[in-house]
Amino acid sequence: MAKRKLSGSEIIIQCLVDAGVDTVFGYPGGAVLPIYDAIFKQNRLKHILVRQEGGAVHMAEGYARSTGKLGVVLVTSGPGATNAVTGLTDALMDSVPVLCLTGQVPTHLIGNDAFQEADTTGITRPCTKHNYLVKDVNDLARVMNEAMYVAKAGRPGPVVVDLPKDVLINETGYEPIKITQAKHKTYRPRIKGDQARIREAVDLIAKAKRPLFYCGGGVINSGSKANKLLTEFVRMTGDPITLTLMGLGAYPASDRQFLGMVGMHGTYESNLAMHGCDLMINIGARFDDRVTGLLSEFSPGSKKIHVDIDQSSINKNVVVDVPIVGDCANVLADMIKVWKETKAKRDPKVQKAWWGQIERWRKRQCLRYTGSKKVIKPQYALERLYELTKDRDTYITTEVGQHQMWAAQYYNFEEPKRWMTSGGLGTMGYGFPAAIGVQVAHPNSMVIDISGEASFQMNMQEMSTAIQYRLPVKVFILNNEYMGMVRQWQELLYGGRYSESYTASLPDFVKLAESYGAAGLRATKPEEVDDVIKEMLSNDRFTICDIAVDKTENCFPMIPSGAPHNEMLLGPEDEANRPSSVEGMVLV
Repeated sequence: MAKRKLSGSEIIIQCLVDAGVDTVFGYPGGAVLPIYDAIFKQNRLKHILVRQEGGAVHMAEGYARSTGKLGVVLVTSGPGATNAVTGLTDALMDSVPVLCLTGQVPTHLIGNDAFQEADTTGITRPCTKHNYLVKDVNDLARVMNEAMYVAKAGRPGPVVVDLPKDVLINETGYEPIKITQAKHKTYRPRIKGDQARIREAVDLIAKAKRPLFYCGGGVINSGSKANKLLTEFVRMTGDPITLTLMGLGAYPASDRQFLGMVGMHGTYESNLAMHGCDLMINIGARFDDRVTGLLSEFSPGSKKIHVDIDQSSINKNVVVDVPIVGDCANVLADMIKVWKETKAKRDPKVQKAWWGQIERWRKRQCLRYTGSKKVIKPQYALERLYELTKDRDTYITTEVGQHQMWAAQYYNFEEPKRWMTSGGLGTMGYGFPAAIGVQVAHPNSMVIDISGEASFQMNMQEMSTAIQYRLPVKVFILNNEYMGMVRQWQELLYGGRYSESYTASLPDFVKLAESYGAAGLRATKPEEVDDVIKEMLSNDRFTICDIAVDKTENCFPMIPSGAPHNEMLLGPEDEANRPSSVEGMVLV
């Protein structure tokens, strides 16, 4: 049977459709007009027109993280590609599968400083998992399928395919190609863990006196099976578990064994357990500086097991005793099998003593705060948001800053893929476009972006996108009129010198929403919060809630930068007695 003759643009569309892609986020320009013409001639791919290319990548991230599918982005050459760089770096650090198709000038003009030319593959090499420059239309189908495979296989990440305009116009024969792990020449991530090391790990868990499971986003990326197996294994052992910011939802937050989030703004009990454990079982988490604090004093008395599909993440920051390279679901299944085969059991007396210590730490009630009848405390606003949405089909995204940490502390997640935030890169402006991407993927669900007034302004032009596609995203702004986390650090580490952290010219967010034809709501007193949230939830329109919160509230608990886990600030009473170090200032 003769191959169908298709243009490069038609091949791209066909490859995406054949791979099960249904949505593309993009912005047109001269170099990608052939692809947009091909999009016009078909009805299988839905295109979401964004207002800036950075927003497109964040939307694709939200779509991908809430579904487990590939997020696809289409941008033009030059500034279109460079505008996407922040989103690509964000996706790389948070392991999000994104395919970014970038236009490029015709092949004969590459290197001539042509109009809207940029060295896209050179620029994106450090911030992508892999990238391609396609110079021959005959290579296009193979590259497209390979790019989609690389983006999703192993540790997920962003892949760029740079497409010169002549390649998009030229024609060639096309037949479907499916690249699998078995067929790929060079990229074959290790899925199954080493059995000897798995047995060693299980033996250590059974004999440990103070074990702690430390789990992250790798469990969620592995899929729903991994989350179920993690819950099964942790309950089987009876040991405590803590999660990273990116891992929230991998284990039910309501479970007694869950100690809360770990790290700079994690709970007192999780950080003290991290510091005091004798065995750390790391499954799918990076030893990130926001978690480790002062590396030389990080969990000094513990042996460490590290399960990760990315070999380069093991022994990168922290040297471990039992490294296991493999997919979390596969390794957890093998661990459970070995645990049952060996009839492993934890010593009840030893386990009771460890839990006794944890319960003493829990009694500190590290998330308590001083309420107010005059001003809205941000913690209170989020507590009420959680209580009024916990029984609904809800997805949460956040921007970056104090509100992000408060959301992680006060909004509890019982299942994975309900929490989307920028962990590794810490990208202000992530949450709103990510919420749009989540809403596109889940049109009948409640999607809420927990935001700050400064972060929201980073990508607020995407309000136009939400309105155009009738997406009922809710933006819940904790408005303290400051870049809150910057102000907090300036207060704690820089003697209260608030250099450029106050926003002196904020818009009226209610009127801003109304100018786009959206709903705008505001609360300025604690007694107004519930009514505003209920009204937000009851309408089917894009809505902005402007919640005027305490301008001086700081986010606690907090590990000062450069300090070990057992030196935590639990509240304002600790602030004055904590001198800042030069190292701390550097690590902020």
